[in-house]
Amino acid sequence: MATAEHIDIKKEIFVKNAHLNNLKHIDVTIPKNKLVVITGVSGSGKSSLAFDTIYAEGQRRYVESLSSYARQFLGKLEKPKVDDIKGLAPSIAIQQKVISSNPRSTVGTSTEIYDYLKLLFARIGHTFSPISGEEVKKDSVSDVVDYIKNQKKGSVFLLRVPLIFDKDHFGELLNTLKVSGFTRLEINGNVAGIEDLESFGFVPEKDMEIHLVIDRFSYEEDESFLQRLADSIQMAFYEGRGYLSLKNPDTGKIREFSNKFELDGMEFLEPNVHFFSFNNPYGACPECEGYGKVIGIDEDLVIPNKNLSVFEDAVASWKGESMSEWKKAFIKKAGGFPIHKPYHQLTKEQKQFLWKGDKSRSFPSIDNFFKMVEENLYKIQYRVMLSRYRGKTTCPTCEGLRLRPETEYVKIDGHTIQSMIEMPLDELLPLIKGLKISDHDAEIAKRLLYEITTRLEFLLKVGLGYLTLNRTSNTLSGGESQRINLATSLGSSLVGSIYILDEPSIGLHSRDTENLIEVLKNLRDLGNTVIVVEHDEDVMRAADYIIDIGPEAGYLGGELVFAGNFKDLKNADTLTSQYLTGTLEIKVPAKRRKAKEFIKVRGARQNNLKNVDVDIPLEVLTVITGVSGSGKSTLMKEILTNDIQIQLGMGGKKGDYDSVEFPKKLIRNIELIDQNPIGKSSRSNPVTYLKAYDDIRDLFAKQKLSKMMGYKTKHFSFNVDGGRCDECKGEGVINVSMQFMADIELECETCKGTRFKQEILEVKFDDKNIADILHMTVDEALEFFKDNHEEKIVTKLKPLQDVGLGYLQLGQSSSTLSGGEAQRIKLASFLVKGFTTEKSLFIFDEPSTGLHFHDINKLLKSLQALINLGHSVIVIEHQPDIIKCADYIIDIGPEAGKHGGEVVFTGTPEDLIKNKKSHTARYVAEKLK
Repeated sequence: MATAEHIDIKKEIFVKNAHLNNLKHIDVTIPKNKLVVITGVSGSGKSSLAFDTIYAEGQRRYVESLSSYARQFLGKLEKPKVDDIKGLAPSIAIQQKVISSNPRSTVGTSTEIYDYLKLLFARIGHTFSPISGEEVKKDSVSDVVDYIKNQKKGSVFLLRVPLIFDKDHFGELLNTLKVSGFTRLEINGNVAGIEDLESFGFVPEKDMEIHLVIDRFSYEEDESFLQRLADSIQMAFYEGRGYLSLKNPDTGKIREFSNKFELDGMEFLEPNVHFFSFNNPYGACPECEGYGKVIGIDEDLVIPNKNLSVFEDAVASWKGESMSEWKKAFIKKAGGFPIHKPYHQLTKEQKQFLWKGDKSRSFPSIDNFFKMVEENLYKIQYRVMLSRYRGKTTCPTCEGLRLRPETEYVKIDGHTIQSMIEMPLDELLPLIKGLKISDHDAEIAKRLLYEITTRLEFLLKVGLGYLTLNRTSNTLSGGESQRINLATSLGSSLVGSIYILDEPSIGLHSRDTENLIEVLKNLRDLGNTVIVVEHDEDVMRAADYIIDIGPEAGYLGGELVFAGNFKDLKNADTLTSQYLTGTLEIKVPAKRRKAKEFIKVRGARQNNLKNVDVDIPLEVLTVITGVSGSGKSTLMKEILTNDIQIQLGMGGKKGDYDSVEFPKKLIRNIELIDQNPIGKSSRSNPVTYLKAYDDIRDLFAKQKLSKMMGYKTKHFSFNVDGGRCDECKGEGVINVSMQFMADIELECETCKGTRFKQEILEVKFDDKNIADILHMTVDEALEFFKDNHEEKIVTKLKPLQDVGLGYLQLGQSSSTLSGGEAQRIKLASFLVKGFTTEKSLFIFDEPSTGLHFHDINKLLKSLQALINLGHSVIVIEHQPDIIKCADYIIDIGPEAGKHGGEVVFTGTPEDLIKNKKSHTARYVAEKLK
């Protein structure tokens, strides 16, 4: 290990005496322009070193470089607890947070691909008339000049424009034209002087065709002549309000020109960048204003059971004595419509006919039915009925594509921008690469096409080929968001920076991890230092340098236990090396449980699922596997969870499938444990979520000083006024909003981050005040309350230790927890309750997120504990160690997006490894050897 004196700052970053959170005054040397993995058990101090020390110091130094005006708002940005960091470069953090909750943000906008696509269509898009299919063009001055140049030398032309006149004021019009310098009119093909017409007192008849002659000339190949001609043409377009014609008086041949963008009697809008932007009023769909969704009649509520036909009352709103008249009327007028066919089997055109009918107001379609309901809203029963079927639904005007309908007329090689944003990225890339465009257009689009294709290639490399550009950012998982950020960073091609990534392998199948490693190496090879906080074995093997923080979590961690390459790590004595060498291991269960009862899912067709039938066993550990985007979450969350919730009377929305059947005696309750935050407020934390804080507040309210001062339990809460700090309202920090940077949190100056008023902090229990208790880790608190015989609090906190979260602080804000930590707190809350009475079904969405091998061992014990209590556990997972411990595996695939959505395999891990079709088999086989 190099010392501070021997550091070469061109080649190394040296962190001296880092002591933030649980870091124990460590010195770390990180080689530059390398792929560096920081590993260690959960809570050992990896993030404290990578994000809270290295990245925070990088951000602070950036702020220091700003002008004094900008710095006055940021002067309080604290230096991380580190003596010095030498060799630090500009730092970029890519974390596991969902990019944006903004409903306007999409995959296309967040990766900048859509910005380039807009420019592409604005620059080289050609507009076609929907009537004739002809290209819409407008004539320019040069088009008229070019036409004349192609005529015989000496040809005579009249340059004329149509004259709009009012018979009663024709004399005044002639005078105006004369004053403007015009001398001739052409009336029904005959040229006459304006002065002569005035002196005759000429009054035109209504049907006369009159043109104003702008110029009369014979064609010469002379530069000054052509210049004068161009000026005349320019004037003609102006006087003719965009129209002019050239007439050869000798032959009578007329050629018309227009600089208006029109064809077939339709005027079109000229493409520009704003025309294709749904975040601009000019380009956004007028009905949904660019959101893609409107509050309207929800198809899923009107037709809740898509297995029924129209005849069998599929349309829920056409039931009952009076409303069924609409059904009868539709059947009578439907002609060749298949009234006995289940709704889900109808074609797109047939569904449209049922909803829209023949477009007449009298046709008994679903849309006309709801128009009738809206016209009768003064009656209470109609108001109730409308509210029952209203919901957030796809905009009927743009069909969720966000853009105004006219953008569909603009095409490049036959493709519209709408068709491109709806395509999976792995199909869009070959389409963009294979566009057939003219040499002129190719020259204009060269740079744009390069930017689009490189960004698409990066997205495919990080395993996101199944997404579309129109997918909203707030529907992505944390792992998907992070990989989009990673691809965007690659697209920007920065060099000489430090990229710090938080477990980019999350949510990735082992097959896709290989591509991710290639992407990280690309980022390194550009000339960047890539620091990855990671537990994945494959990523560790690929690293140039590994830093292991440990030996354990919380106050037992925070030390540098190893730094070197992967080969040397195997010879070290750390928890990571012990699992890699097999000294410690996640053991395969001695015997697999056999299931007696199953949940039967039939005809699952939602999203990319291909009419799947699957039996999911109960009272065992079932693991759902498959590559990212294969359809696992759709099957488990949108179909299974929703249907069981509906059947148990917990609400929910029915999806697109035939049926879900399950034994009611084995599922009295269902819990979906995903990675969403544990509380909406930043004041929520592990102890409030587990309800242990109620007992702690109770304990403090019983102290002698509390009774003397009249303090109740509410005085020890930071959610209500009374005892909490009035300045920060119990947050402990003040949030400073930055216009062009991430918001900055500063410690509250009044309470110094303790969250409470000074007088409340004077109340102590065993020499600790309420703030001291909240600053304890779970492990420390357990010892403290055990020593004081507070068994009630110990019982509630113990499950946090069991699921590997002993390192968390009791009062740690939920906003600082990773998705995996939030998920394990939820698991702990169920272990607290014990669920001894009601049998429940638990569905976990990738619980291995953020877990070291050592913690996966603890997690598996907790999952087995739930099953031993009589519950059923289903886990959506990619981690091979968890998959090998399953009693039963369901593998979805074989690929992602539309190439997935099938059940590839069901059975035990031993049978899985014999399956040639499954991508998962190869990685599980290595673990079962």
